[in-house]
Amino acid sequence: MEAGLIFISLILLMVAAYRGYSIILVAPFFAMLAAVGSEYALMPVYSELYMTKAAEYVKVYYPVFLLGAVFAKIMEDGGLAAAVAKQIVRSLGPQQAVLAVLLGCGVLVYGGLSVFVVAFVMYPFSAILFRQADIPKRLLPAVLWMGIFTYAMIALPGAPQIQNIIPTAFFGTTTWSGLGLGLVGAAAYFLLGWGWISWRHRKLAAQGEGYGAHILNEPERVETNLPDWRTASLPLLVVVLVNLYLSNPFLWSWGYHWPADSLAAMKVLKLSLLSPSVERVQAIWSICLALLAGSVCAAMVGRRQMRRQGGLLQPLNAGAMASIPAILNTASGYAFGSVIAALPGFFAIKDALLHLQIGGGPLVSAILTTNVMTAVTGSASGGLTIALGMLGQEWLSWGASLGMSPEVLHRIVCLASEGLDTVPHSGALVTLMAVCGLTHRESYYDVFVLTLLKPLVAVFCLLVYLTTGLV
Repeated sequence: MEAGLIFISLILLMVAAYRGYSIILVAPFFAMLAAVGSEYALMPVYSELYMTKAAEYVKVYYPVFLLGAVFAKIMEDGGLAAAVAKQIVRSLGPQQAVLAVLLGCGVLVYGGLSVFVVAFVMYPFSAILFRQADIPKRLLPAVLWMGIFTYAMIALPGAPQIQNIIPTAFFGTTTWSGLGLGLVGAAAYFLLGWGWISWRHRKLAAQGEGYGAHILNEPERVETNLPDWRTASLPLLVVVLVNLYLSNPFLWSWGYHWPADSLAAMKVLKLSLLSPSVERVQAIWSICLALLAGSVCAAMVGRRQMRRQGGLLQPLNAGAMASIPAILNTASGYAFGSVIAALPGFFAIKDALLHLQIGGGPLVSAILTTNVMTAVTGSASGGLTIALGMLGQEWLSWGASLGMSPEVLHRIVCLASEGLDTVPHSGALVTLMAVCGLTHRESYYDVFVLTLLKPLVAVFCLLVYLTTGLV
């Protein structure tokens, strides 16, 4: 009975999210529903397990959400993001429309902008470019997804996105972990998106299908009074370089090291959420300082544009407010998964996922578990946090017994998180299609095919690691 209630609660959560109900509201109810058949009383499940896990997530990651949202809003209101995107699109032209969109999205994501801001910034340029090249618009959501949510978000080492930061708190790694595997994975994701959409374009063109007649959210023009793209790129460069310096992923001595006893004085206070070591939070500190430096740079470069829109106060406040639902949505998904993982009825599933003896040590278990959880939640970050919350420490111990570097685990779970997350109820996908003015019926086919293909990237990188030892 307990296992059945867990399954029912998962299905109901997916249905509720698909129908537009806020996960912040419904997740605790479905978590308690899953616990009905267990030995746990419902109110302790809610207040002591669900809320404690949500608080843990907020404590660790909220600064990244806050500073990331503020930085993205300054870049948006200052016209800096649009200037960079326009230059990339204009440089490559309609003949390379798919390549231009993939590159433009990747530059903005790797530069630290929120993935949702990148979707809003890139859509007008992408739609106009597709219209000029007469590429079917129904291919646009798939292209934007592969440009925004794959290679630059979770594969490229050093990416300042939350999906690349989450494993650092579990493995004590940095955002630059798994440099070689990350580059291989990034190339695989990029070529997968570019190859599939280009092939589909040629096939549809041969059948006589062009851009199509669309009226919803069709951009007529994009703003022309934008800053110079070179100066607009400076804040993106600042985020990458400051993060590189502070996280010190290499063996050179120029990187900054936080003292090992930085948290020692606080231990006497017996704070329940205190990190056990500096290594668990150093990468988060690095990203926070990098985003802060990038925000200051963006405010200076985009000050004239922002003056015409009311000054710096508006993007600061808007960014801060935008960070709240983002962190609460993800924390709610993490807390829900933590409740499921703690229920006795889930132990058999957890044990089966942990002890998959198919070579590769814990990596096969990590890939499968992460994909299952991202499919359930429809979210790369949500699925990743749930998977790591369930089995992260077990994978780390298992890998250590085999002499496996935590960096390998970090990069593999990141790559796996962008596998089955494009299920129909994915909140990010629903938002992206709404931005494009398209429906699932019109444009989900190509997203679905890529959903089946994307999990192969993590498997491919696993094979590369096993055959070459590349980290």
